[in-house]
Amino acid sequence: MADSGPVASKRCEKMSSVSMETISALTELEDLERVYQQLCVEEKEVEAELDRLVGQEGTIHTKMLALQRMGPKLQLIGGDASQLSGMITFTCSLAENVSSKVRQLDLAKTRLYNVIQRADDILDLKFCTDGVQTALRNEDYEQAAAHIHRYLSLDQSVIELSRQGEESSAVDASLIMLQEAEQKLKVIVAEKLDEAVAAVDLAQVERFFKIFPLLGLHQQGLARFGQYLCSQLASKAEENLLLATGGDLGEKRAPLVFADTLTLLLEGIARVVETHQPIVETYYGPGHLYTLITHLQQECDRQAQKIVDKFIQQRGYHNKFQIVQSSMMKSVPGERIEPKELDPVLTEVTLMNARAELYLRFLRRRMLADFEVGDAQSVTQEHQQNVETLLKHCLLSRTMQELIGYYIPMEEYYMRESVNKAVSMDTYEKGQLTSSMVDDCFYIVKKCISRALSSSSTDCLCAMINHANSVLESDFREVLYNKLRQGFPATTLQDIQRGVSSAVSLMQSSLQQGKFNTLGIESAEHAKAAFLVTLNNVEVCSENITTLKRNLENDCSKLFSQGAGSGEQAKIESCLSDLVNTSTKFKDLLQEGLTELNTTAIKPQVKPWISSFLSISHNIEEEEFNDYEANDPWVQQLIVNLEQLMAEFKTALSPVIYDTLTSLMTSLISIEMEKTVLKCSFSRLGGLQFDKELRSLVAYLTTVTTWTIRDKFARLTQMATILNLERV
Repeated sequence: MADSGPVASKRCEKMSSVSMETISALTELEDLERVYQQLCVEEKEVEAELDRLVGQEGTIHTKMLALQRMGPKLQLIGGDASQLSGMITFTCSLAENVSSKVRQLDLAKTRLYNVIQRADDILDLKFCTDGVQTALRNEDYEQAAAHIHRYLSLDQSVIELSRQGEESSAVDASLIMLQEAEQKLKVIVAEKLDEAVAAVDLAQVERFFKIFPLLGLHQQGLARFGQYLCSQLASKAEENLLLATGGDLGEKRAPLVFADTLTLLLEGIARVVETHQPIVETYYGPGHLYTLITHLQQECDRQAQKIVDKFIQQRGYHNKFQIVQSSMMKSVPGERIEPKELDPVLTEVTLMNARAELYLRFLRRRMLADFEVGDAQSVTQEHQQNVETLLKHCLLSRTMQELIGYYIPMEEYYMRESVNKAVSMDTYEKGQLTSSMVDDCFYIVKKCISRALSSSSTDCLCAMINHANSVLESDFREVLYNKLRQGFPATTLQDIQRGVSSAVSLMQSSLQQGKFNTLGIESAEHAKAAFLVTLNNVEVCSENITTLKRNLENDCSKLFSQGAGSGEQAKIESCLSDLVNTSTKFKDLLQEGLTELNTTAIKPQVKPWISSFLSISHNIEEEEFNDYEANDPWVQQLIVNLEQLMAEFKTALSPVIYDTLTSLMTSLISIEMEKTVLKCSFSRLGGLQFDKELRSLVAYLTTVTTWTIRDKFARLTQMATILNLERV
């Protein structure tokens, strides 16, 4: 019991937040009460915890019974686990033994394979040694090369091991003999190939060309074969060029003789590549066609340069360019050249460039296909870069770019000069809506762009579309604008119809002299016809530009299908979009011209006719209303005047322009009618009369235009409705 006191006190200290030392040290009553209260609270918490634990006694007892029942089962599980551990240990030991024996078997197999391989290699070495000697004696160079190829394919490490064995002397002798045979065969094959080349014996050339890769001489074989093909191409190209420059050609092909000569050269090379690609792929393997084409392209560059030089010399290409360049500089007067002299030269240049582009696309396709023969995944970025470098930086490509660089200013000069000539030779035939210069100018523009498109050069096409757009937007539109600026003249007859006293005096003086001076009238009539024709020209130009853009889009889609890049396609689409803006500018110019025509020719006539409405009283009774119904005082005469006024324009203007002009006239009538009606006073019968007049006018105007006009007369219709009401 003596020991239980300290233990109990320790437990109380652990359970209580107040230690016994703290309680012993208290001397004040308040502190004692405070600590007492705290201890009471803690006592209640302890009692509650004890009650909770006592309440769990049944659950704990049940779990203990369950644990007691599980004891025997756990003993069984322990025994089974021990037995399973023993089985796993035995299995692991057995697997380790089996694995060890498998490794031993695998090692034995590998050694046996090496022995067999070594024996085979020694036998092959012996077979190659005997076979190459026999083949060389019989001049069977293909068989000899096959033996050398077999020898070169042997594993060198196995040969080195064989040289360290008991048969080292025999192996060394075989190796020396094979090496000597290899060198001898290389010399023989090279000499035989040179002899075949000198004799121009294609069969023998191809025979020895196929032997080079068997001797590991891929690059040398391709180089020698390339030299042979180049010599054949050079002789044929020089023969064609000599025929072109000195032969008697027909008139039909004479303007294109250099393009034809270049075409023969490029077709010859393409034929060579197409013919010999299977041989190269079969005997040299995929990827070696690039090397052969590299050699062929060098000869192609040399021969193409000769053809282009002759073309420049005989066609005076540079001289024509210099004349064109000086002519286009307005500040420098000098010699000029007729556009028709440039036509055949420009056509020949575009044909030459088109043939070159077609040839380069053919080579690109063949080389990439050759890389893909072995493995489609083997066409790496490096391969594609090598192909593009070869094609884009070859002399042929650079020469064509230089020719196109001269071609673009010359084509621009041809187009501008031809358009200026078409404008200066403009004629108009009676009964025609447009003059000749519209069809002539667009024929020239389309011809120039189509010629640029035929060159297969995206940059050339974009440049010519931009130049054509500039010619239409600036030069040609300026011509039409200046014609419209002269305005629509008011003729003497119009003045007479308006009752102008000066016109009447002119008529009287002319009649007194016994003649009528029609010079002024004819001049005015000509100016009127010229103005109306110019309006038609502007409208047709806008439509032609839209049609030109649509046709070019269809033509360019063919160029894109040939392999043009997305960047090139975007450039062409950007240039074509500028044509839309130009078409819009022509539409704006047409609107300005129609506004001028409406202001000058229609408004001065229509306004007095509408104003005459004021002279007709609409504050009428039934008797006057009946009289108006029998003898219309105003609207029928207005309709007749309008019909006479528009009759001249209907025959002289295109349907689209006439419709637009009629719409402008309708708007003018509605505005003037509103102003006039507001100045009048109406009786109820006068309102009814006005409603009848308005309906007749709207019905007539509806028949002469395809545009809706009821919205323009909505306010007048509402006025008529209000005037017809009994009470407002």
